[in-house]
Amino acid sequence: MPADKKQGFATRAIHSGYDPLEHGGSLTPAIHMTSTYAFDTVEQGAARFAGEEAGHIYSRISNPTQSLLEERLADLEGGEAALATASGMGAITSSLWTLLAPGDELIVDKTLYGCTFAYFQHGLVKFGIDVRFVDCTDLALLAAALTEKTRVVYFETPVNPNLRVIDIEAVSAVVHKYNNSIVVMVDSTYCTPALQRPLELGADLVVHSATKYLGGHGDLIAGAIIGRAEMMQNIRLFGLKDMTGSVIAPMNAFLIMRGLKTLELRMERHCDNALGVAQALQDHPAVSEVFYPGLKSSKYYELASRQMARPGGMVAFELNGGLEAGRRFMNSLQMIRRAVSLGDAETLCQHPASMTHSTYTKDERARHGISEGLVRLSVGLESLPDIQADIQQALEFSQSGNSLVA
Repeated sequence: MPADKKQGFATRAIHSGYDPLEHGGSLTPAIHMTSTYAFDTVEQGAARFAGEEAGHIYSRISNPTQSLLEERLADLEGGEAALATASGMGAITSSLWTLLAPGDELIVDKTLYGCTFAYFQHGLVKFGIDVRFVDCTDLALLAAALTEKTRVVYFETPVNPNLRVIDIEAVSAVVHKYNNSIVVMVDSTYCTPALQRPLELGADLVVHSATKYLGGHGDLIAGAIIGRAEMMQNIRLFGLKDMTGSVIAPMNAFLIMRGLKTLELRMERHCDNALGVAQALQDHPAVSEVFYPGLKSSKYYELASRQMARPGGMVAFELNGGLEAGRRFMNSLQMIRRAVSLGDAETLCQHPASMTHSTYTKDERARHGISEGLVRLSVGLESLPDIQADIQQALEFSQSGNSLVA
């Protein structure tokens, strides 16, 4: 292939950074189960600790299996470098402990994953960080909120759990026009780089819960950060090494690389199934509102079509009858599992207000756009007619006043 022609996404997800012939012919990369590394000489060890020579020192900082995963993630996201962590929250906290100091200001979108909200609202504020919530879909509000103390603007898109879509390119332009040193940080977990690449749209950092679609099988906990090389090295050597210790295990790094090999194929099936589910829900008399950016009725349809390759595998909706109908629906599911997390092969259903977003008070949920009756579906890889049949029978029970528990 010509040097100036970039290989396709799936090809890079499978091959990037690794040549089997350089590793004894092993088609699958090795798992390096080691905590420490030997040096040829004392001088070499000193040079590595001083940052004068590349190489591994201790697996709290880096590991060969982790390094290959990071090279592959940076390639897929279009970033200079990546850092793999022990969890999605480890990715977020390692980044922000590095980027923020007492007296700094963090601007965040009004709707966030529950644990992210708790870290900001209940954690960072105790250390002198001013956390300000702004509706990042309103560019005028965002521009008015920026001050000389603003250091980071953080948002998810699509947003967990109500699937609002935020214009990455427009937000990045507004923020960087005000001050180019402000870091625009995007949680792109719902999309993965197969569907959306925030760095290519002007963001500075992208974070993932690799637990979800990147791993893809519900069998690990991990996170990832991708951005400029200098920033990533600062996060590695301070936020990760000294502040959180959120170190990914070599086995989990290996499992994520295994997941990346099928990521593009899986995301296509997730998206196909989610669109089929969303369309069926939209047409059902028991459903009052469906939130899915792939529906032409969604106010985010045009933006999602421009910003994302496909609209993703997550669907949220409200039922006629509100919270009680939602509970009956969820308790009546038979194949679909009542479970948090997302991006697994299995279709999962959960109630954000009492589960993933229970870190908000009821009043906070109301202010931040998370209704009490919202139901969230992570649409899996099963046959679509089977997913739809289970949803259909549960919808019937939701309106009858009865419910079954599988």
